[in-house]
Amino acid sequence: MRKWGPLIAVSLGTFMLLLDVSIVVVALPDMARALRASLSDLQWVIDGYALALAALLLGIGAAADLLGRRRVHVAGVALFAVASLACGLASSPMALVAARGVQGVGAAAMFATTLPLLGTVYQGRQRSVALGLWGAVSGAAAAIGPLAGGLLTEGPGWRWIFFINLPVSVAAIWLTRRTVPESRTARGRRIDWAGTTAFACFAGASTYGVVRADDTGWTSAHTLTMFGLAALALVCFVLVERRVADPLLDLSLFRNPAFTGVMAGALAYNAAAFAVLPYTAIWLQTVLGLSPLLGGLATLPLAATGFVVAAIGGRLLHRVRHHVTLGAGLALIGAGTLAQAVLDAGSSWAVLLPGLVLAGVGVGLVSPALAGAALATVPPEHAGMAGGAVNTFRQLGYAFGVAVFGTVLTSRMADTLTRGQAHALAGGGASGLRMAGAPEHVLRTAFASGLNAAALFAGVVGLLAGVAVLVLAREPRRVEWKEPEAVQEPPASAAAH
Repeated sequence: MRKWGPLIAVSLGTFMLLLDVSIVVVALPDMARALRASLSDLQWVIDGYALALAALLLGIGAAADLLGRRRVHVAGVALFAVASLACGLASSPMALVAARGVQGVGAAAMFATTLPLLGTVYQGRQRSVALGLWGAVSGAAAAIGPLAGGLLTEGPGWRWIFFINLPVSVAAIWLTRRTVPESRTARGRRIDWAGTTAFACFAGASTYGVVRADDTGWTSAHTLTMFGLAALALVCFVLVERRVADPLLDLSLFRNPAFTGVMAGALAYNAAAFAVLPYTAIWLQTVLGLSPLLGGLATLPLAATGFVVAAIGGRLLHRVRHHVTLGAGLALIGAGTLAQAVLDAGSSWAVLLPGLVLAGVGVGLVSPALAGAALATVPPEHAGMAGGAVNTFRQLGYAFGVAVFGTVLTSRMADTLTRGQAHALAGGGASGLRMAGAPEHVLRTAFASGLNAAALFAGVVGLLAGVAVLVLAREPRRVEWKEPEAVQEPPASAAAH
């Protein structure tokens, strides 16, 4: 336990925070019925978590270097547990969205400290083994999410997808305090709270603007105000990062085309591969009538294929340059998502299977290569920043993708339905529309055309990102990740003796 206890401890946290990205998707229709949630409410259930995680990841990572990584990690797990309880007890969409945002803050604290903690505990071959097992846990969380979500939603109810986090959190906190030593950087640095705030404002305002644009119009005063605030926040972020002594993200790194290409790939990865799935889950359950469990099983091939390919490809492709693996993987994701844009009124879930498997192959290539590609484009002293930036761009891409593809979905639906009917259908309200007299064929046709449009958009994003990576990141510099000199303290159990 002493040898691998730290790996188990931090992997429990990683498993929870990544599971909560995918497990929620299957439960969306039941959440909509129980809380009378609208489409925009469901979008924020997903985006509130992803945005908080993306916006705070780099800032909390810097704070952990100063305050103590184990301390911040444990605080993140505790906050995640409390927020999970609040999610499970939520009685309104607003309460659920707020709790999901807090959950994202806790997840950011866990995610930002996981790799640095492992880096200080394990060295040499043990570090390679630990990181490989941690990567396998990450892949397993994505693969298990749809199935676990279906089982819990169909069994005790959707609230248990959050309640299940409580015993896991208790175990993670106990094991972390018992086995993981405290560590912090030896040299002091200032926390870039101004940059963190500006980036959070940019991410939140831009996503809110896209979500609301579908209701108020892209040229409405409300939408333009949100986009104006997002642009102002982005300008402030750039100005702050250029002047602050310890920037959240060193913008000079973007002068390297390879780094820019990898970040573009990270932004597109989660969007192209996963951001259409929430709407696919709603279609499967509310239009086709599948149960939550069968709905989860229908989308499982993507994550399961990705898990298998990542496990096999890691051994076979270690000599292939990162940008080749990353670019090819994104292209496969784009092709697989495009292959899902073949629905019509009579389609069953099986029509999606080839596209999901093809996209899963791409996911299996991209997922293990992305972090290595980022680290290969920066000098060793910026390795931690590059790793944090990759995860930030991934989550930001997911949040933007859910918002943009939702707008594309309802806009195409509005060619067949009224705008109100389109929003109701996309938000899981098919049964209500049927009761109001809407013909079944019309509902199926509208949803199929909307999903096709969203999948086409996502597929093009994946293909373009693949090309961008292959062109921009052709000659990355290969460097080894070196953990900054750290001050370590013994775990709580050792200190007690």
